[in-house]
Amino acid sequence: MPEYEKKGYLVQDFKVFRLDSPMPRPMPFHCHDFHKIILFLDVAGDYVIEGTSYPLGPGDIAFVRAGEIHRPLIDGKSPYERIVIYVAPNFLARVSRPGANLSSCFRRAPGEAGVMRPASGHSHELLAQMEKLERTARGDGFANGLYTEALFVEFMILLHRALFSHELGTVQEAAADEKIQPLLGYIESHIAGDLSADALAQAAYLSKFYLMRRFKAATGYSLHRYVTMKRLLYARALLEESPERPIAAIGADSGFSDYTAFFRAFKAQFSVTPQEWRKMHTESK
Repeated sequence: MPEYEKKGYLVQDFKVFRLDSPMPRPMPFHCHDFHKIILFLDVAGDYVIEGTSYPLGPGDIAFVRAGEIHRPLIDGKSPYERIVIYVAPNFLARVSRPGANLSSCFRRAPGEAGVMRPASGHSHELLAQMEKLERTARGDGFANGLYTEALFVEFMILLHRALFSHELGTVQEAAADEKIQPLLGYIESHIAGDLSADALAQAAYLSKFYLMRRFKAATGYSLHRYVTMKRLLYARALLEESPERPIAAIGADSGFSDYTAFFRAFKAQFSVTPQEWRKMHTESK
């Protein structure tokens, strides 16, 4: 059994909803095939993204990229009110324009903050915009789908403006394992290279078995499963970005030395073959 779950689903370009129920039981580590934005309204607890734990407060915003493994750490008696947006990466690509990449909020470097909060002396209007978007998404007025999409694009523009003008700052109290966090960046920058436990232990200056235990303790999942997931996500992006490149070559570019292993892992993770994924995401363009 994998150490984490794939949770949630997304059959449209984006989905907006509000939740205010406490957590009856601890949420396991999990991931999604889509991006997620969470605006915390009333909360007491922490949020873990890729091995970094962020203490939460009202007004904080979490950005979780597709494939990032995460979990909330909220006591069942503590408040946990939030507005959540699920968004398909290819939809953001479609609505972005040159010089206006609406995926920028997710494209942080490894180790950069995944949770932002209003900077000292600043306030932002994102709560009002997000509440309006959530109310409209539940409506059924004339051209409601089109209006909701327009409000979503407006929200994403305002969100990026708040980030670029530093109205949102990093959570200074975030905690991460000083050995494991740099290793996550190493894995991402060497995705096609040797990412065996022996090689990563050498890069981290740790013994192999100590590294494997420490990695699991810090992130909630095994080293092997993490590397496989990151390679599959990289391959999935290449399938869409390089439609003429042979699929076997993309598997190799992503660190899979054997095409059959790549094919089986891709289908097990995404429920479609690499060929089917490419067809689905190139014909729609």
